[in-house]
Amino acid sequence: MLIFKDISIKKSVLRIALLALSALALVLSLSSCGALKDKTIKIGWIPWDEDIAVNYLWEHILTEKGYNVELLMAYAGPIFEGVSSGDIDLFIDAWSPVTHADYIKRYKGEFKELGTWYDQATLNWTVPAYLEGIDSIEDLKENADLFGGRIISIEPGAGITCLSQEEVIPAYGLESMDFVTGSTVAMLAELRSAIEDQKPIAVTLWHPHWAYSSFDLKDLEDPQGALGEAEELKVISVLGFDEEYPEVARWMSNFNMNDEQLAELEEIVINQYGVGDEDLGASKWPEDPENKALVDSWLS
Repeated sequence: MLIFKDISIKKSVLRIALLALSALALVLSLSSCGALKDKTIKIGWIPWDEDIAVNYLWEHILTEKGYNVELLMAYAGPIFEGVSSGDIDLFIDAWSPVTHADYIKRYKGEFKELGTWYDQATLNWTVPAYLEGIDSIEDLKENADLFGGRIISIEPGAGITCLSQEEVIPAYGLESMDFVTGSTVAMLAELRSAIEDQKPIAVTLWHPHWAYSSFDLKDLEDPQGALGEAEELKVISVLGFDEEYPEVARWMSNFNMNDEQLAELEEIVINQYGVGDEDLGASKWPEDPENKALVDSWLS
C-alpha cells in the first residue's frame, strides 16, 4: 500500500484525480447529449389543419435546436397505438375528454401526458351564415332536402365522425340523411365550392380551424349536447420520453397558443404555402417578433 507522508503530495494527487473525473463526466455528458440528438424523434399527426400547422412548426423548432424529426401521418387510432407501443414518440393533438375518449381509455397508463396547449376546442356541425332559419341541428331533419339529404364529414376514423354517427344522428333522428365521410381536404373543398355558389351545405367542423377566419360560418346549436363541451388539446408521449428527452418534454409542457396565434399559423402554413411547402410556412411564422417571443417563452 502506498502511504503519502507529504500532505502536499496527497492533495496534488487528489486534485488531479478529481480533475480527471470531472473531465470524464463532461465527456460522457457531451457524448450522451450528442447521442440523443442523433436519434430521431417521431411525431405522429392526423390530417387536421391545426395539427398539420403545429407539427410543422415543432419540426422547424426542434430541427433548429439540433434534433432529428420525422413526421408520421395516420389516423388517431394507429397513432395512439404507436405511442403506447413506442413506435411513435409524440402526438401533439390528443383531444380530451370527448373526441379521443375511446383511445385515451383504451391506452390508459401506456402513454404520458406532457401538457395542454389549447383549452377551447369544440366539435361542431356548421353551415354558411347566409342560411336563414337553420340555426340548430334540430332544423336539419325538416330541411333535409335543402341540403340534398347530405351531411359532409371528414375521415372515417376521426373522433368527430364517430361521435356524429354514434351520438348526434340518433339524438336528432337524422338516420335518413346521408352522412358522407372522406377527408378533411374533400370536406373543405365542398364547403368552399358551396359558399362560392351561395348554396346550402352542412359540414362537421371544429374550433380551432382557419375556415372560421376565411368564411362566414355559423355553428349549429346542439340542444341535446350530443357533441359535448369544450375540450383540451394535449401533448402525449411514449413512456420514458421525459427522461430520454427532458429538454423537449419541458418545451412541450410550456407550449400554449390562443385562437389568434393558431389562426395566423394555420393561415400561413395551410393557405399561403399549402401542400408540399408546409415546412416553409412554419419557418416563416416565427419571423414575426411577437411570434418569436412566444416560441422563446416555450423554450425558456
